[in-house]
Formats: sequence, structure tokens, C-alpha cells
Amino acid sequence: MNFDDDIEKCLAVLKTGGIILYPTDTIWGIGCDATNATAVEKIYEIKRRPENKSLIVLMADQREILKHVSHPDPAIPDYLKTLTKPTTVIYEGAIGLAENLVSQDGSVAIRLVNDIFCRHLIKRFRKPVVSTSANITGEPPPQFFDQVSDEIKEGVDYIVNYRQDDHSPRTPSAIIKWKNGGPELIRE
Repeated sequence: MNFDDDIEKCLAVLKTGGIILYPTDTIWGIGCDATNATAVEKIYEIKRRPENKSLIVLMADQREILKHVSHPDPAIPDYLKTLTKPTTVIYEGAIGLAENLVSQDGSVAIRLVNDIFCRHLIKRFRKPVVSTSANITGEPPPQFFDQVSDEIKEGVDYIVNYRQDDHSPRTPSAIIKWKNGGPELIRE
């Protein structure tokens, strides 16, 4: 489980506005600095994704949410503790993130990660990281590294070696929008 070299190489790429291909607590994803609009634009281009379709932002802990959401409901962390599946929350009032990550209504999709690699990476980077499935828009998201297309691999600046041979079953996160003090299910 030694991934220090991968972390160092990812940090170098992220700090220069590059794109990484990496394992998350759900499926393989491509990511970048969530505060760098130029890097976010590259992800939209790699995926051939319309810019009006939002991307998810990964954070390592609740304090980061307080830096990037103007008024998060204090009930959300307690709700998330009751869930077993990784869940992305759409928060209103995004701040301090690349403008092309924020929806027209000012909301942003954020997931707190439990994956050890992602947590280390985000904590060391000291900024949130974009995460979107490592597939061309419209194609199935890759559960495993060997399902990632060559086109995606060629479009990124660094491919993480850690967990490339892991075939544990994985699925995309659930997505909820927090409205009127409670969750509204967007994706199961």
C-alpha cells in the first residue's frame, strides 16, 4: 500500500494545472485543482462534456466544506454519518472554487472522501480536487483501471499506479441535494 511516489507526482501535476487519472472511494476518476478554471476546462475537453453538466469536488474533511460553501446546513454531517455508500451532496452557496465548477444556481457537488489515497492527496495538496468518472461522456464509467479508455489515459498528465490491479466492485456515488433541511435524492 505504498503510494507516496504517486502522491508526490500527483502534487507536482496538480500544482501546475495538470490532470490526473486516479482511484477514488468510488470509481476511477480524472481530476485537477478545483480552484483552477483552466484545469477544469481541460477536464471538460478530455471528457467531451458540456460545461453545463457539473463535476464533483472531493474534500478531505468537514472544515474544507466550511471554506467553500457559504452556509452549509449543520445537519448534513450527521446525516452523512448514517449512510454506508459514498454520497455526494449538492450544496448551495459555493465560494472559492473555479467558476466553471459552480452551477448557474450557485451550487456545487461535494463529496467527503474516505479513501486513504484520496484523503492523503487532498490533505497534502491543501485544496479540493475535482473528480469525475474517467470516461468520455455517454460511455460507461470505469469501475476498474483496465476499463479506462486509451483516449482518457492519453489525455491526462499523470496516471496513478496505486490500485491499478484492484478489481473490488465499485460504483459511482449517490448524489443528494440538500433542500429545506433534508436530502432530495438525485442519483442512487
